[in-house]
Amino acid sequence: MVNVLFCGNAGVFDGMLTCALSMLMRTASKEPFRFFVFTMDLQEIKPSYVPLSEAQAETFRKAIRAFHPDNDVTVIDVGDLYRQHFSGCPNEGAYCSPYTLIRLFADLVPEIPDKLLYLDADIMFNRDVHLLYDMDIRDYEFAAAPDHYGKYLIHPHYINAGVLLFNMKKARETGLFEAARGWIKRKKLVFADQSALIRSATKRKVLPQRFNDQKFLHKHTVVRHFSKRLFYLPYPHTENIKQWQIDRVHKTFRYHQFDDIYEAYTAIQSEM
Repeated sequence: MVNVLFCGNAGVFDGMLTCALSMLMRTASKEPFRFFVFTMDLQEIKPSYVPLSEAQAETFRKAIRAFHPDNDVTVIDVGDLYRQHFSGCPNEGAYCSPYTLIRLFADLVPEIPDKLLYLDADIMFNRDVHLLYDMDIRDYEFAAAPDHYGKYLIHPHYINAGVLLFNMKKARETGLFEAARGWIKRKKLVFADQSALIRSATKRKVLPQRFNDQKFLHKHTVVRHFSKRLFYLPYPHTENIKQWQIDRVHKTFRYHQFDDIYEAYTAIQSEM
């Protein structure tokens, strides 16, 4: 079974759905998938911070079970954990949102298995998920690819935390998540949980860029991460185009490799 974790609120449901469809439609094996979604209600911080709804969870479940009857999704409310550990912490106003922090509760949730693929919601798989998931990480806490800009500006092995293959058994033994939560509680970090994980890791495996390509889509790209990126023309500027913004993906990136996935996605949207 392939175990996948998403973290977020109702606003990134389209990202979770398109990402899941890309995994299922680009993977050849008939092995079932189990998706976990950490969510929470934080409307006291921002009115739009509402948890994934039951209707969204049921739509997601129906969509993934069309590929395999044993595919399933487990939605876990981590609001109590967040308030216990991070409420009022220096990183509550994280660069994305407080939802970026909640993956750091993975060791505290009993349902989480020993091997887990964490994914940001703005991810699309271009090739079979097993090219990544089947990596041998027995001796590592996690495996991750370099950050496209960080590898030039910070360190060649500075990783991007949007795609993380966790060896949960080892991470629990070393106290990776507990140490990372400690950083979040006591010090304001530039990239919040990403910085905390990097500082807390004792042994990590650095993967080739094709497992988290934040700028290009090559034939060999396994994961395309639709994070904010720099454009030089017609003048230097940044844009934050997400994969569910189909017209912008077609117009700006000129990607049509995901059109079969978009067709399935829009069909589900019309049913909703």
